[in-house]
Amino acid sequence: MGRRAYQPRPYSIDVPFALANACIATLRPDDAGPRRGDSLRDLGMIARGFVLVADDGTLTECVAGDPPRDAMVIDLEGRTILPGWVDGHTHACWAGDRSDEWARKLAGVPYLEILASGGGILSTVRSVREAGTPRLERSLARRLERMRELGTLSCEVKTGYGLSVGAERSMLDAILGAAAQASGMPIVPTFLGGHALDPANPGWVDQCLEIAMPEAAALVPGITCDLFCERGAWTLEDSLRYIERARSLGCPFRVHTDQFTATGLVPEAVRLGARSIDHLEASTDEDLRLVARSATFGVGLPASPYALGTPFMRGRTFIDFGGAMAIASNWNPGSAPTPSVAFAAALAVRHMGLTPEEAIAAATWNAACLLGIEASAGALHVGMPARLQVLDAPDPRAAVLEWAAGAPALVISPCGVTGSDRRLVAAASGHHPG
Repeated sequence: MGRRAYQPRPYSIDVPFALANACIATLRPDDAGPRRGDSLRDLGMIARGFVLVADDGTLTECVAGDPPRDAMVIDLEGRTILPGWVDGHTHACWAGDRSDEWARKLAGVPYLEILASGGGILSTVRSVREAGTPRLERSLARRLERMRELGTLSCEVKTGYGLSVGAERSMLDAILGAAAQASGMPIVPTFLGGHALDPANPGWVDQCLEIAMPEAAALVPGITCDLFCERGAWTLEDSLRYIERARSLGCPFRVHTDQFTATGLVPEAVRLGARSIDHLEASTDEDLRLVARSATFGVGLPASPYALGTPFMRGRTFIDFGGAMAIASNWNPGSAPTPSVAFAAALAVRHMGLTPEEAIAAATWNAACLLGIEASAGALHVGMPARLQVLDAPDPRAAVLEWAAGAPALVISPCGVTGSDRRLVAAASGHHPG
């Protein structure tokens, strides 16, 4: 079958149009780089204003007051405009189904025990190896569309369910193929060769370092390389080998660690210049302080402890130490089965101690800085593509104080227009087909 899973609809605007009479959270940065400390609570608010979208899909104005008289106007009647969510950590490329594992989880079987018995990640690995690139690409394209409908307009997608040279390459090809189709949605590929360990492929560590990672770096120069250091996954010693190999190839690196146990990797990852350390649920205050005082992002993934019944990352502590915090969905078929960044941000408010403003900034601007796409996502200012969502509420905090609220009223991106408010979608679609 050919690639027909997802056909993006680019901007086609005959005349500029304005979204007016709105409360706007611009997230406009005062300085380059991620927000920390008190600045994480500054959403760059405009109490009543408008955004003007040019015929090439860029924002030409985002200011207080009323739009130009000659503009085509959509009156938002006091609703809130936010940047689209930026999902900085996903495993959205997978095949198969793990619904049967939930009965075991609900019966109290720990996640690491399910993994050790051949379930969990390894169950998905078997399905991915059977699927092949075209099927993986089609399923990922459908998931990207679901994310867009929920207001996620930029994201990262990892490999990691292949755990063989051929299957990891197949996953990366699928991610690149889906990204090429979704041309209006920035998708950042990540090589996660250091995920689980497959007993059926005992040579994977060496194969990964000697073959799979160099192949990924040749296909996508400078690709970020990620790994999972945990009991039942990569050891501390092999994790350090992985990091050094990535560095030798000129690739930045990220790490999943301290999800269930304090592995000892955090100090070494910071010393070696990790782009981010993700999870951190089992980290000590000393290690949280170390990450917070470095250039390394701390990425909270609260959907996983919510699903697994394990402790949450101490986000309040991390932010108070001065850390660069990002929040992401961690969407995957087992430990975080949700495509919703809004839900993850709501969990961060309830269980990680973040304020609503901090959670919003962590899931937009800071996440864009994490992925290196802050020039085109995560904020609303002149010259950026119009990647925005409209909430059916007069206050941006509703984005994370409500939950299970469904899709935003309106979502506008270079891929088109969608949303739950038919009137607004129809009005916007008159100028921007979706």
